[in-house]
Amino acid sequence: MTTGTFENDGLKLAFLDDGEADRPVVLLVHGFASSMRVNWIEPGWVQTLTEAGFRAIAFDHRGHGGSDKPREPSAYTPQKMASDCFALLDHLGVGAATFFGYSMGARVSAFAALAEPQRVERLILGGLGIGLVAGVGDWDPIAEALRAPSLDDVDPPAAGCSAPSPTRRRATGWRSPPASRPRVTN
Repeated sequence: MTTGTFENDGLKLAFLDDGEADRPVVLLVHGFASSMRVNWIEPGWVQTLTEAGFRAIAFDHRGHGGSDKPREPSAYTPQKMASDCFALLDHLGVGAATFFGYSMGARVSAFAALAEPQRVERLILGGLGIGLVAGVGDWDPIAEALRAPSLDDVDPPAAGCSAPSPTRRRATGWRSPPASRPRVTN
């Protein structure tokens, strides 16, 4: 597994690249308030994909994980976040890939497919539902949450999330449900 950073729009973004270079590429695009580690490494997606013969590439969105966290709301448009996907593919010399997006990552992947359809071989969209059709509303609450000093300062309903608020999580001992090991079939 190779890890490092690439640059786009003046930002340094963390990434990983695992699997043989000549294998079909799956670009893993994580969800809001998450990271490539939380959405793709720990649940076993990277391992499952590479064991199934794919090259798994993932990155931490701007404002997430090991990537830069700009303070300007204008840095978090879906178009700019989609451009990060293509910048990573360019950095790695990959012309096109299957985009596998979860939650916010699904929305970003959809914007990527609209912007450069020739570079998106397939779309796998999870955790999005009707939001893709009806819209998810204003991106400003998402930008505000990304700029929060701590996850404890984010109110999930205001950010468009369904998880309990930080206060309720602490009071009830709530934790995210465990992810089962994914299976990939060819």
